[in-house]
Amino acid sequence: MRTTLESLTRRSVMAFGWVAVVMLAGCTVGPKYKRADYPVPPSFRGADEAQVTTEAQNALGDQNWSEVFKEPELQELIRKALANNFDVRIAAQRVLEQQAQVQITRSQQFPQLNGGGTGIGAALPSSLSSQIGSPLSLGSLSLSGSWTPDFWGLYRRQTEAARAQLLGQQWAQRAVRVTLVQQVTTTYLELRALDKQLEITRQTIKARQDSVQLTQTLEHGGAAPLSDVRQAEQLLYTATSQVPQLEQQIQQQENAMNLLLGGNPGPVVNRTKNDFAHPPQNLPTGMPSQLLERRPDIQQAEQTLIAANAQIGVARAQFFPQVSLSASAGLGGDSFSNFFDPAGKTIYGIGSVTQSIFAGGKLRGQLRLSQETEKEMVLNYQKTIAGAFRDVSNALIALNKQRAYREQQEKLVAAAQDATRLARVRYQGGATGYLEVLTTDSNLYASQLNLVSAQQGEALTLVQVYSALGGGWK
Repeated sequence: MRTTLESLTRRSVMAFGWVAVVMLAGCTVGPKYKRADYPVPPSFRGADEAQVTTEAQNALGDQNWSEVFKEPELQELIRKALANNFDVRIAAQRVLEQQAQVQITRSQQFPQLNGGGTGIGAALPSSLSSQIGSPLSLGSLSLSGSWTPDFWGLYRRQTEAARAQLLGQQWAQRAVRVTLVQQVTTTYLELRALDKQLEITRQTIKARQDSVQLTQTLEHGGAAPLSDVRQAEQLLYTATSQVPQLEQQIQQQENAMNLLLGGNPGPVVNRTKNDFAHPPQNLPTGMPSQLLERRPDIQQAEQTLIAANAQIGVARAQFFPQVSLSASAGLGGDSFSNFFDPAGKTIYGIGSVTQSIFAGGKLRGQLRLSQETEKEMVLNYQKTIAGAFRDVSNALIALNKQRAYREQQEKLVAAAQDATRLARVRYQGGATGYLEVLTTDSNLYASQLNLVSAQQGEALTLVQVYSALGGGWK
């Protein structure tokens, strides 16, 4: 009976010890993560004037880029860029690198096992063989293991930080996709604008060549002075000088586009000749609070903050004792026949506890550093949110003002065209000098180029709103 009680007591003590170990292993020091507060505005500034809606469902930022940019040639360019762009591929590699880093960091939580063996064989000379058996053979097999129980959550906090950094890299990859969609679309619109300006310039050159011929005919007939011819030539050469500059910009933008596509410099074909499409009315921007969950840069900043918070736990765990357990077992013999003889086995185990007593303030310095870094990451997170709201507001303001600018520029072109027509009629009728034709024609050409820029700017506002809302990565 007494033996039974002693056995039960011994088992109870062992069970209690295992429970204590499990409880200690589940302890994790350091603060739990709590999302930093930020005052989210009730609406985006500029939303009312831009005539957008705040419907949460089917918000613009949640739509796929192919639903927003409908030109087939632009969609094909974006697809090629997302598949081949170097920045996207680099971002994907960084995600894979961080996945491997998480695996490395997490491995510290588990026991480490190592195995090995040794062997030696020798044929001894006859002078020694009488004293030592020949041939001589010795060997051994060994298995060793070590484990540092994670009582205070040191390794778990390190793994938590590594996983947060992995999520941060994944959001960074999505941010690269957002930027790439914006860059490809912006470059495409720039190419179309340059094509349109080059077309206007060539039409202007043709009209001015006709004007030069007219003034030369009038000058030969004595109906116009030579100065009129020179002024007509001035208009012509002003337009012809723009052609090489526009062609230079087009070819350079084509090279920029091909770099985005992951290719070598070359032409970009199949650009539509149609006019720029106006951004649709009543764009659904969604609620401002949705921006915190949709924008990749905000999510990346939060994951960086989570990692910094976990590092505080890592620093706190350094203040507590670290327990290490190790064990080793081996077999050996002087011949193959007794190699696995149990009499040749060796087994031993070692346990150790280390506790820092004095480190010159190193541990407190590490804790303070992690705490101050976490405060910095809070500010960085809040700054990123503030920048996101600024981006959306600026894009909505531009959406409204660029539309108004384009409308006024269209009126200016219409007035300049009529003024130029009347000036030419008056000049041919001898009612005015060529200076009036020169002035009105110059104004018309400049206003036509500005109208193309205005149309491009208005089309770009849709790109800016979509990107500011965090669209393009889904």
